[in-house]
Amino acid sequence: MTRWIDIAALEDIPLRGARTLRTPEGCVAVFRTHDNRVFALDDRCPHKGGPLSDGIVHGHAVTCPLHAWVFDLETGRTQGADEGVVATYPAQVMAGRVLIDVDRLAGKRVA
Repeated sequence: MTRWIDIAALEDIPLRGARTLRTPEGCVAVFRTHDNRVFALDDRCPHKGGPLSDGIVHGHAVTCPLHAWVFDLETGRTQGADEGVVATYPAQVMAGRVLIDVDRLAGKRVA
């Protein structure tokens, strides 16, 4: 059974934007897409460590602000010729609140 943690109101995350959730092991970027879906990924590009939360959200993807690597928000995998992946965390919206799977974040120990 999935246990969820409430992290924010949906309107706290800008449309086609992101907010970060800080943990002792690094940040998680929480993205909101044009269709009000939310996705959570590690906030560090595997290429050069760029903050994905500062990237451009388009469709269900985000482009790293440093070197334009594009990541699928659902899988965390790069698109195109680049090779890489970032960890993803189950997220959902319920009653206008953004929830993330607390068990998947357990390894990150939410601060």
